[in-house]
Amino acid sequence: MSHATGAEEPAPATAGPALMKTVGAPDMSQAEFDSSKEIYFQRCAGCHGVLRKGATGKPLTPDITQSRGQAYLEALITYGSPAGMPNWGTSNALTKEQITAMAKFIQHTPPTPPEWGMAETLKTWKVLVKPEDRPKKQLSKLNLPNLFSVTLRDDGKIALIDGDSKKIVKLIETGYAVHISRISASGRYLLVIGRDARIDMIDLWPVEPTKVAEVKVGIEARSVETSKFKGYEDKYTIAGSYWPPQFTLMDGETLEPKQIVSTRGMTVDKQEYHPEPRVAAIIASHEWPEFIVNVKETGKVMLVNYQDIKNLSITYIDAAPFLHDGGWDSTHRYFMTAANNSNKVAVIDSRDRKLTALVDVGKTPHPGRGANFEHPTYGPVWATSHLGDDGISLIGTDPLKHPQYAWKQVASIKGQGGGSLFIKTHPDSRHLYVDTTLNPDAKLSQSVAVFDIDKLDAGYTVLPIAEYAGIKKGAMRVVQPEYNKAGDEVWFSVWSGQEDESALVVIDDKTLKLKTVIKDPRLITPTGKFNVYNTQHDIY
Repeated sequence: MSHATGAEEPAPATAGPALMKTVGAPDMSQAEFDSSKEIYFQRCAGCHGVLRKGATGKPLTPDITQSRGQAYLEALITYGSPAGMPNWGTSNALTKEQITAMAKFIQHTPPTPPEWGMAETLKTWKVLVKPEDRPKKQLSKLNLPNLFSVTLRDDGKIALIDGDSKKIVKLIETGYAVHISRISASGRYLLVIGRDARIDMIDLWPVEPTKVAEVKVGIEARSVETSKFKGYEDKYTIAGSYWPPQFTLMDGETLEPKQIVSTRGMTVDKQEYHPEPRVAAIIASHEWPEFIVNVKETGKVMLVNYQDIKNLSITYIDAAPFLHDGGWDSTHRYFMTAANNSNKVAVIDSRDRKLTALVDVGKTPHPGRGANFEHPTYGPVWATSHLGDDGISLIGTDPLKHPQYAWKQVASIKGQGGGSLFIKTHPDSRHLYVDTTLNPDAKLSQSVAVFDIDKLDAGYTVLPIAEYAGIKKGAMRVVQPEYNKAGDEVWFSVWSGQEDESALVVIDDKTLKLKTVIKDPRLITPTGKFNVYNTQHDIY
């Protein structure tokens, strides 16, 4: 099941009658079925798919789940696996009763969710402050480049935290389980998208940050991005949905929906029709007025040219399934993206608009944006960690000065274990941080590995981040290293349940010593953190 959890408001995963009498499946009450359906949508669909056909996670169709049996399914949900399946039971994220019901639910036929088109989207669109009524310059006294947008995952909010004072500036209600925060090209607008496909647009220029628009682009989603090509800054916003499988183009200042494009189609490997090719990572090209869109199940990368939004020009690049997350190389020309169930990284040349390479890496790469640094031997490299093993793959990215290493896995170094979600460094740092958030071993999920980039062969130092937080109980999963603007601090979330204490831990990057612990009763289930400057300029 995916690492998605929690909700602020119920978002229906499915529509239609609850099929509680699937042949071969255990009987369920209506209440059990409905509750499990909601939990599956919130926590599991991200990896296994709304229709349970699998992607990052394995397929969970009745022919497979019924053959495993109730006891096996309950054990897997309870204890997880080193390949990245979270331990929902031993971490107390789900009760024993919920696990029993979920094991029954996934043996039934998956219900099909409703479609979501322009009419449904327009009904949710709200402009809260018109562009003409917004400030003409920054009125707040905040140091915006060092502001952090922190996801409060199960509380349906983000916390804006001043990176200098470490104080919460403001809490803003959002959709539930915010997946990412993105900054517009100008640095003015913060856009967040929840797993319920709701986008909230926040203007950072008023005296205090203010939500100015919102829209819901489907039933489940993960990605949002704004146009960054010269002359089109802040002009368009795009969001990709998991369900229905499509993306939506919007006005960059109001979120008015303009175009919806379906991604259903044929897979690159077997040339078979897929009914649920979800939109994963989206990144804005610096070379052309284009969005680069990952379509997970089909394994295709779509280059969506927004010069003429009424007559869209889309170029399809065959890569490999299942495309998930990724980021730029250090030059911002090459998009490095994980095809995680193919155990490959696809390299897309955004200037020449073609596939440069498919690089074999470890099991289930999950880079986030990845990490760029200068290797003493191989020159510029981009790194990804893995959900499925303890390896960290380094790929050469310099075809000009280091052509012999370009677009190859030049090294694989050993981290703490599988279950890693994020890897991070910074141009002004010589350290590489790797989390192991979804490892079922609490000792690993509550700590991070740190490598000296100049001495990678020396192994890693373990930082017991959860221990530093001083929290007494809870899952205390440590997730997502994020640098401040200066690159001399690294922030970590210590993520516990909704009823437990959580915290943010700040490490001095030069000394690897604890610098600050940020605690506040309002920090409920903090996960992703996004520094405004680093996010705006694609620094990682």
